[in-house]
Amino acid sequence: MKNFSVVLSIIFVICTLLTFSAVSGCKRIKNPVKYEMGTFPDTATFNIEGLNTQYDDYNSNLYMIGGAMPIIFSSNRGSNGLQYDLVQGVFWFQFDQTTGKFDMGGEMINDPFYAALIGKANTAGDDLGPCSFLSSPDGFEYLVVASQTTNGDRDLYYLKNLPRFGTEIPTIYGPYSARLLNTSFDDEYFCFDSNKDTAYFSSNRDGRYHIYFHERPVGLAADTWLNQDFSPSTMVDSINSTSDDRCPLISRNIMGFASNRDGGLGGYDLYYSVFKNGKWNSPVNFGPPINSEADEFRPILGYHYQYKNDFLIFSSNRTGGLGGYDLYFAGYTFNF
Repeated sequence: MKNFSVVLSIIFVICTLLTFSAVSGCKRIKNPVKYEMGTFPDTATFNIEGLNTQYDDYNSNLYMIGGAMPIIFSSNRGSNGLQYDLVQGVFWFQFDQTTGKFDMGGEMINDPFYAALIGKANTAGDDLGPCSFLSSPDGFEYLVVASQTTNGDRDLYYLKNLPRFGTEIPTIYGPYSARLLNTSFDDEYFCFDSNKDTAYFSSNRDGRYHIYFHERPVGLAADTWLNQDFSPSTMVDSINSTSDDRCPLISRNIMGFASNRDGGLGGYDLYYSVFKNGKWNSPVNFGPPINSEADEFRPILGYHYQYKNDFLIFSSNRTGGLGGYDLYFAGYTFNF
């Protein structure tokens, strides 16, 4: 028995030493992540230099929200400042969870599908305010753009295609006139609300530019609806002023738009309104650094689930840019 006890003691010592060696050999590695959520910088605006030129670059439309996304916008670079056409690029952002550093940028691209889409959308006149959406009732993707007619006013036109899969370029139909909404005045800057049951756009049909809405019947395909005979749209009383109110774009329950109403910082400023209790609340000025003494136009509101706040892409002809209107980026925290 004595020998057996000695053996057990030896085994115990060996197991203890092996356990100590294993634990001491696996040092705990400190988690390098200091920031669980990213933050879009909101103390300054950033010129998206990879997309801008010395000409006017504005009226953007994002095709998806994410770390990198295609972007279509209007520019008069191709005609040396004479005519606005749609062009394509890509915008990206990233946040370092270990240092808290945020980085963003953009560059021009030549994606075959977007090239085909733009080729169909561009006309001999100005083409402004692109807006894309997916219509669930018919399964088509749509691009709506305001193009100059032979009479000199701007009308809304739409193109449609089935969603793209892989490298195959789907057939693109259009452009077709949005007869339901168009008048002999300027009708521009179309967008849908988040439910896609109400369309918003701006028009100067009443002498000044104001924001109008038109409800879409449930289950009706977008092209069937837009191709109906003209029917008067309704002015959004809670948003419009006695000045010009233009460029609506909606993200979730927030509408951003541009206005040169009294009380701004100068020229056109960007405002937002929140849809709550069945109506749009009184507009709020985004304030500096988003707004300046110059003109700010067409706010694109975006968000990302890994970031604590939202972001804007907008156009401005403020000093310090590359020339004319440039595309800018800024973070923003909504307090409501």
